[in-house]
Amino acid sequence: MVFTTKSAQIVFVYQNQLAANMPTFEEIVEKAKSFKNLPTKEEFLEFYGYYKQATVGDCNIDEPEDEEKKARYNAWKSKAGLTADDAKAYYIEVYKKYAPQYE
Repeated sequence: MVFTTKSAQIVFVYQNQLAANMPTFEEIVEKAKSFKNLPTKEEFLEFYGYYKQATVGDCNIDEPEDEEKKARYNAWKSKAGLTADDAKAYYIEVYKKYAPQYE
C-alpha cells in the first residue's frame, strides 16, 4: 500500500489497531494518566497538544497571559489542522515512545 502522507500512514495504522483489538485512544489516555512517574514538562505538552486536538479540534481560545497556560495553549495550537483521528494516532505513538520510561 502506498501512502501519500505520514498522516495517512499513521491513520491507517491507528485504524488497524482498532481492528486488531488493540487499546483504543481512550484506553491509552487512561494508561498515560496512571504513569507511576510524571513525564517531563516537554513530554507532558506533547501529550497535551495531541489530546486537545483529538478531543476538541483546533484551538478555540484566546492566548492566555500566564506562562504555564500559554505553554499548553502553544502545544495545542501547534497541532492545528490535524484531524481527530490523526491526533489520536499521534497521541498513541507518543504514548508508545514514553510508556517504557513511566509505567
